[in-house]
Amino acid sequence: MSGAGSAWRRFTAGFSRLLDWLLIASVAVLIVPVTMQIVSRYTALIPPYIWTEELARFLFIWMIMIGAMLGVREMAHFNVDIWARLGRRGEAALKLVTNVATLVFALVFVISGYEFTRFAIYRISELAELPLWVIHIAWPLTGLAWIVFLGEQFVDNIRALVRPETAA
Repeated sequence: MSGAGSAWRRFTAGFSRLLDWLLIASVAVLIVPVTMQIVSRYTALIPPYIWTEELARFLFIWMIMIGAMLGVREMAHFNVDIWARLGRRGEAALKLVTNVATLVFALVFVISGYEFTRFAIYRISELAELPLWVIHIAWPLTGLAWIVFLGEQFVDNIRALVRPETAA
């Protein structure tokens, strides 16, 4: 493999590890507002904080988006196995079709997500008073992450089509 290809793989592997940690952190942080909601509903120990519901929703959105990013990296998202074993070339061709379809979705997420984020740039959430762009930017960032991970998959699948015996 060329130096640039090797550097790209190191980058995507490192980016994937970062996303793993961000997903773990978002789940860990989500526990706090959800626990506060439960405790405040069923006991008088703490007052009912309204912002906890909104914060939990925002964290849940980010968890979904980070999970979708990782799903594309691990080729577990947007892939459905319905064909019998097709051989290396057949599978590579079918994966390329899936990659193109995923790329279309990624571009929709980037373009529409950019507009979605621009719309929210000067707005704040009602309850938690968080800037809404922090939530909305999850869509274009997800699309960009999909494009990054798809680049690696395109190379692998094209290599398997052209030289099936040497493909990894």
